[in-house]
Amino acid sequence: MMNRRLFMGGAAVASAAVSKVAMAALPEPVIQTSAATAAPLVPPDGRPYNPVVTLNGWTCPWRMKDGVKEFHLVAEPVLREMAPGFTAHLWGYNGQSPGPTIEVVEGDRVRIYVTNRLPEHTSVHWHGQRLPNGMDGVTGLTQPGIAPGKTFVYEFVARRPGTFMYHPHADEMTQMAMGMMGFWVTHPKTRHPLIDPVDRDFCFLLNAYDIEPGSATPKIMTMLDFNLWSWNSRIFPGIDSLNVRLGDKVRLRVGNLTMTNHPIHLHGHEFVVSGTDGGPTPKGARWPEVTVDIAVGQMRQMDFVADEEGDWAFHCHKSHHTMNAMGHNVPTMIGVDHRQVVRQITKLIPDYMVMGERGMADMSEMEMPLPDNTAPMMTGDGPFGSVEMGGMFSVLKVRRDQKPGDYSDPGWFKHPEGTVAHEVETPPMQPARAAAAAPAAMDVRVRKPAGGQHQH
Repeated sequence: MMNRRLFMGGAAVASAAVSKVAMAALPEPVIQTSAATAAPLVPPDGRPYNPVVTLNGWTCPWRMKDGVKEFHLVAEPVLREMAPGFTAHLWGYNGQSPGPTIEVVEGDRVRIYVTNRLPEHTSVHWHGQRLPNGMDGVTGLTQPGIAPGKTFVYEFVARRPGTFMYHPHADEMTQMAMGMMGFWVTHPKTRHPLIDPVDRDFCFLLNAYDIEPGSATPKIMTMLDFNLWSWNSRIFPGIDSLNVRLGDKVRLRVGNLTMTNHPIHLHGHEFVVSGTDGGPTPKGARWPEVTVDIAVGQMRQMDFVADEEGDWAFHCHKSHHTMNAMGHNVPTMIGVDHRQVVRQITKLIPDYMVMGERGMADMSEMEMPLPDNTAPMMTGDGPFGSVEMGGMFSVLKVRRDQKPGDYSDPGWFKHPEGTVAHEVETPPMQPARAAAAAPAAMDVRVRKPAGGQHQH
């Protein structure tokens, strides 16, 4: 649920900690505990803009104070449901990881109060923003750390439109591994020659965790071998679908705060990369794509027209990033006959089961006992059975009867008759075989290194 109480009152601005007197006048932080995708936040005041929709997230409300747009972020431990039946102990902002998306308009003066409820100091870096050096949020370099229990304030003008991120620049190995991050969108104040208006505007962050089965807290020292690859700290089938109307102009804003790159692939449509965290891309530098590689610390903005009806897969193209709760020491057992050894083992371990004898697809339908609070592995179901996917995977649902502004799930696509691949009755094909006749003799000549005679 969301607590949307916002009190009006005077606000004291300081370059360091905010006093208790000033705290009484701060905008009350809005806390969100639901992992569902919230509806877009239509701006109640300030400059108008077309709001974004944060996949499995929400937009942070604000208040206007003397022409300044004021936000309040609270850095704190949170419980994040990453998928139904699996909840992680993370760190985030305002009750969630990632924190709420901040939406402003080019030229807005923005004031963000940050209260630290973590057990150690923190800071907030406004990734990609042009701002005064002392507002850049790098602990020890541009500011002292925000001590536990203290509140700092950041204030600057949103100077250029685009998509940005925010995250700590304090004990990053711990704090980002625990899920501290969020999205920032600055909308153009007027019609921009490089930023086209769109009907649907989605954003989400790529993040990764190493959480052992049966546990709930990420291992913070993991560098590469993560076992949960997520979008906005959600793993498929816990990731919502992206629901649009046929013919909509759609924008996808994707930021990468994992420790590896991600080739993000969309089925059924072509898009152009219309922007990065450096700004909108020149129109002459755009070309049609179906996959875009997003490196660590980068944002990519993709625009396309949803002109093909159906349920279209949308996912990272690294195969192991569409799996959940994966181990890295599982041997390949394809083609190995386990029957004899299984009979022996089950006398001692009745619940033992074979893994990988015919590939891993069977894992999606297994009902093997798992430790409590373990991420489901490849358990997403579609209208034709198991989708055999997890992690960084969702579905773009394009419907002709989806109403403008309606982001609800329309259910599975009803395929027109004759448009679904199906089995056909046909005799088995015979494999090509080598000719029965022996191959003709070949004349092989060998030249000796010293220039000797040829041998036949």
